[in-house]
Amino acid sequence: MKQQLIPIVAIAVTILVTSSCGALRSNSASGGEVTGVGVSSYSEPTPYGMVLIDCGSMREGPAQRDSVWGVDSTAHGVSVEAFWMDETEITNSKYKQFVYWVRDSIIRERLADPAYGGNEDFKIEEDRDGNPVTPHLNWNKAIPWKNPSEDEERAIESVYRVNLITGKKELDPTQLNYRYEVYNLTEAAKRRNRIDALQHSDVMRRDYNTDHEQDLTAPMISKDTAYVDDEGRIVRQTITRRLQNDYDFVNTYIVNIYPDTTCWINDFDNAYNEPYVRMYFANGNYNNHPVVGVSWEQANAFCVWRTEFLKKSLGKENVYIEPYRLPTEAEWEFAARAGINANKYPWEGDLPLTGEEGCFYANFKPQEGNYVKDGNIITSPVGTYQPNDFGLYDMAGNVSEWTSTAYTESIDRMTSDLNPEYRYWVAQEDPYKMSRKIVRGGSWKDVAHNIRGDIRMWEYQNEQRSYIGFRCVRTKVGFGKAKRKK
Repeated sequence: MKQQLIPIVAIAVTILVTSSCGALRSNSASGGEVTGVGVSSYSEPTPYGMVLIDCGSMREGPAQRDSVWGVDSTAHGVSVEAFWMDETEITNSKYKQFVYWVRDSIIRERLADPAYGGNEDFKIEEDRDGNPVTPHLNWNKAIPWKNPSEDEERAIESVYRVNLITGKKELDPTQLNYRYEVYNLTEAAKRRNRIDALQHSDVMRRDYNTDHEQDLTAPMISKDTAYVDDEGRIVRQTITRRLQNDYDFVNTYIVNIYPDTTCWINDFDNAYNEPYVRMYFANGNYNNHPVVGVSWEQANAFCVWRTEFLKKSLGKENVYIEPYRLPTEAEWEFAARAGINANKYPWEGDLPLTGEEGCFYANFKPQEGNYVKDGNIITSPVGTYQPNDFGLYDMAGNVSEWTSTAYTESIDRMTSDLNPEYRYWVAQEDPYKMSRKIVRGGSWKDVAHNIRGDIRMWEYQNEQRSYIGFRCVRTKVGFGKAKRKK
């Protein structure tokens, strides 16, 4: 079967801007009354492939204790803000777009490198007026895939390698590293970390309690940074030092983004899953299946890239838009159960199949040793089964899904009931168990109980499994109600 390549296509999303009068009304026009000042605002149309989930509340977690499965009753009320959510899990096709973008960025970087001919057209260092700008790649300059010069061909071929066994040319996964930076607004906003308290000792900014003297010594902060060493290995470091400026809240990450295709063998002992290793991500027949073998770290990198790709496509690099991100656990459960307390699954009732026709609601493991009774032996193409009342597909089964939420046994007692979220940025010196992140929804290999929408599971953030994928969300900006399917 000829492999089908996925072209990089710009996302067709626009931001609609509605300006209101920004001038202060005169006293004569308002009669001396305060009438307010209008400011520009913007609202978002439906992002491509996403469904609007209205703000709402529900009882999160299992409502009943189940001693057979060791499930305790942990139901508690929570509320979440409105957000957009991918109607399906991220597919191999969409993730390939990320992989090919990273590949093309490496090639463009090398085409501009003097060691490969030094074509300055592939890198922009000046604006149209000749003023210096931060050097960045020129994506309007096409890569010469056909009829390249000798130097250009060396640059293009440098991201490939020859398989020692088959002798075929293939992408070199070890080179596909994505570097990004994240500003930790949560830490920067905390009063104990306010920088203006360092600059203005007469202003009590860190502690509003005036009964005791305030310590204005700069607090200690920890930030993540990373670099690639001379041997091509990613080296991650956690730096601890006195707070100096806002850049101390910028964390740098370098992530190798190629999926672990060997997860099909490593997840199952004594099983012949080699065809999946060769075909699942590479063969076009699986383009519309959910991507697997992707860690929590890689899923986060995809979200950051997707945000930057959108901004560049819109020409809005310097404009803030709500980023794509992984859903919080509370957002995921609210969306999966369609905000209905009685739902253990994304549908009504306690059975994973319809009563009338006997059709399955999800892709899971119906019986011991029988993976195919629901029509699929491993994953199914996304959207194969009926969506829930919010219009979301595969919120039970197919693949489990990463959330942004860190796992700890006491999480239900630690989080707020308003947009609950527990995040923990793991330092290099932390015990490995601190890197656990919550996954939800169950997968194609799980029995019916484990695909419930109210059941919590976890995995280590750097693990890559044949049964874990993800989908993205974006916080809703502005007002408006979602149109529900009837």
